[in-house]
Amino acid sequence: MTAAKRPFDDIRALLAGMPGPDAAAAAAARARQAELTKPPGSLGRLEEIAVWLAGWQGKEKPRIDQPLMAVFAGNHGVVARGVSPYPQSVTQAMVANFSAGGAAINQICKTFDISLKVYELALDMPTADITRGEALDERSCAATMAFGMEALASKPDLLCLGEMGIGNTTVAAAIYHALWGGRAEDWVGRGTGVDDEGLKRKAEAVREAIELHRPHLSDPLEVLRRVGGREIAAMAGAILAARHQRTPVVLDGYVVCSAAAALHALEPRAIDHCLAGHVSAETAHREALRRLGLAPLLDLGMRLGEGTGAALAVAIIKAAIACHNGMATFAEAGVAGKEG
Repeated sequence: MTAAKRPFDDIRALLAGMPGPDAAAAAAARARQAELTKPPGSLGRLEEIAVWLAGWQGKEKPRIDQPLMAVFAGNHGVVARGVSPYPQSVTQAMVANFSAGGAAINQICKTFDISLKVYELALDMPTADITRGEALDERSCAATMAFGMEALASKPDLLCLGEMGIGNTTVAAAIYHALWGGRAEDWVGRGTGVDDEGLKRKAEAVREAIELHRPHLSDPLEVLRRVGGREIAAMAGAILAARHQRTPVVLDGYVVCSAAAALHALEPRAIDHCLAGHVSAETAHREALRRLGLAPLLDLGMRLGEGTGAALAVAIIKAAIACHNGMATFAEAGVAGKEG
């Protein structure tokens, strides 16, 4: 007899069958960089970004013509523990603000010609309080990951991920604590601006959640469903779908990276197609990036979420492509190259 199929089995199969970058395209892009009218390596990370994009797009000259900012919004039962100075109704109000074009992410996307799509995830049905039970059951979590995969339906050539959800820095902290240990206090920050007492409540909620679910936390997918949230599960699904389409991904801040962390814990190569757009002012984000092996493109002291840091990073990525594709080679410009 064979064991009955579980909802997470399809997710595990997708992780096992992930494609890698096109090594030939990356090599061709690297060779082109060596012929451009500049000293080798003088454009620093811009050169690395161009080669990285070439590998994932399978083109010596990559392009970003259809970037998409996908913002996922969810609500969390743990808000009842006093972990945020704002009520859950703010999540819905901010989603309406996104739709009306009034949020920071709208302005940044317009500035850099990025399409914006917002995904609401049952905002009227918050996940269970993670200090008292499982945030999601396995079937719901797997279905939410599948929903997140729909962000790739329009075939973007660059996917940026953002989120909105009152209380979600608490559940992100619980994910990091479950995956990487340490103390609850190591992973919690002020989020939307909690005071010292609120910070203590956040740490206590994270600590209680991990103690409650500890017997099941050796499996990162169990971590994702038990102490995570719908928007985080959906973003994990989007990252995985992007990998199968070889679509490069730009991660936003602390909460977005918790979705990447769950996949990374299952298979470290699972986020090779991801860049960190920025490092957040949220205390533990820098350590999370270090553990993920990601160097942020920007450090602007931001902690808004919404995908704002990832969207700003698109400007850097577009500049990297413009230099890579548009600069003349030494031969084209009639400039003497470096002598051997």
